[in-house]
Amino acid sequence: MKAWIVRFVSLYVFDLVVLLLIGLLLSSVRVGLAAFWAALVLTAATIWLKPLVRTLFRKFAARSASTRTRLSEKLVQGVLVFVVELIVWIAVVVFSGVDVRGWFWGWVLPPIALLIAFAIYDLVDDRIEARAGSIYDRVTRHGGAAASVTGEGTATRGDVPPVPRAPGASPDGAPARDRHDGLTAEQRRMLDELG
Repeated sequence: MKAWIVRFVSLYVFDLVVLLLIGLLLSSVRVGLAAFWAALVLTAATIWLKPLVRTLFRKFAARSASTRTRLSEKLVQGVLVFVVELIVWIAVVVFSGVDVRGWFWGWVLPPIALLIAFAIYDLVDDRIEARAGSIYDRVTRHGGAAASVTGEGTATRGDVPPVPRAPGASPDGAPARDRHDGLTAEQRRMLDELG
């Protein structure tokens, strides 16, 4: 349960930033305060809708894959990825207050921006989710009470003793990596919780 909450919240925050940047950089897309709801729609579509649509399109594309050249296969795969992002973008616009004007600048360019954003997220998602997981642990450990973080990486609050850094964590709070399996301490702990 915790892993899903952490994944959803970290993706939600990332999507919120991406939508605000799209609204800031593209004059044809107005996001405004609708960004909070639109990020929720985008996060849900990314987690549940996107894998279903991608699987469906890949099944259709696989039927004729043997008749295509290598270059045309790459082109078909690229178009499929774009179409999936376009469907996600349409869902965001339809189910939120995001205002889109212009065919190219409002309907074609934002899915491309989402593709780039999700490529970046795929590179950093482990670190983002590990950081969100440690924040989640701190909040649940203190019963949801507000705590301040000191430069030492420990939380302090009136009568609550400081929380020590995770074993093996580096001084900047980043999780240490085991050289043998490539997992962080947080990832190892999550795997242990799964059984």
